[in-house]
Amino acid sequence: MNKRLLSTSFLAIVACLLWATPFAAIKIGLKYTTPLNFAGIRFFISGLLILPFIPKFKAKLRGLSSKSWKLIIQVALLQTTFLYGLFYTGIDYLPGALGAMLIGAQPLFAAILAHLMMKNDKMTWTKISAILLGMLGVCIISLGRADFVLTTTIPLGVGILILNNIVGSMGNVIVARDTQEIPPRILASFSMILGGIMLILVSIPLEQPNWTIHPSEYYFALGWLAIVSAMAITIWFGLLGRKGVKVSNLNTWKFIIPIFGACISWLILPNESPDFISILGMLVIAFSLLMLNYFNKKRIKQ
Repeated sequence: MNKRLLSTSFLAIVACLLWATPFAAIKIGLKYTTPLNFAGIRFFISGLLILPFIPKFKAKLRGLSSKSWKLIIQVALLQTTFLYGLFYTGIDYLPGALGAMLIGAQPLFAAILAHLMMKNDKMTWTKISAILLGMLGVCIISLGRADFVLTTTIPLGVGILILNNIVGSMGNVIVARDTQEIPPRILASFSMILGGIMLILVSIPLEQPNWTIHPSEYYFALGWLAIVSAMAITIWFGLLGRKGVKVSNLNTWKFIIPIFGACISWLILPNESPDFISILGMLVIAFSLLMLNYFNKKRIKQ
């Protein structure tokens, strides 16, 4: 297979493109059920979808140590249960533009935690500049679609999404630092299955979800979301486990998610079209990624 198609940059872009597609499907699903319950079912199915694609599954499963299972449970809690529980809860308290900006700040939190928790992933002025520039681009795109209205719930929502960013970044660091002996597909599959079950169990007393049969569009939306998560998370965990890949650098690719999201909206939604503010934000993000990749390649050659 062409090495370019397996390059870290290409696969990171593919994962981010997949993550940019679910917003319409999430809106459809939430018309019929509650957020935590819907997320739990989604990730449980995602984990099951990966199982048939794990080569030598039984042998790999038998080879897992008790330490490996502890790490899988830890990743399940951080990357599925806590991450998406906090995300769905926090976003409910905030205007869409502000929520998008806070989620867009995740690469900064990833860089800070990687700096604190990993010896080989330290902050540099170049990296900080590129990340701040990328965040500026996300802010420009978000403010171009601003629906900001001051409410008393905003401080709570901001706090929850900041915690969400910390939890997600910590999960990325743990996957990159501690799970080298666990096959990426095993890690992705079982962390989503266990994390999904925990979300479903939490949703029962908190949300009291409706367990009736829903219209077909709910199941189409759920199926698409499950496939997206299975593919994107498997790719992402595989990239985090690659030798030489740094958590901080990899997470900067997430800045392109709002670019893909805006482009998909322009293509699909009749009332959405390109505007100057969004394009300006996209150009700023593109420049930040080009700058970071240029300096990374220059550093490697030295």
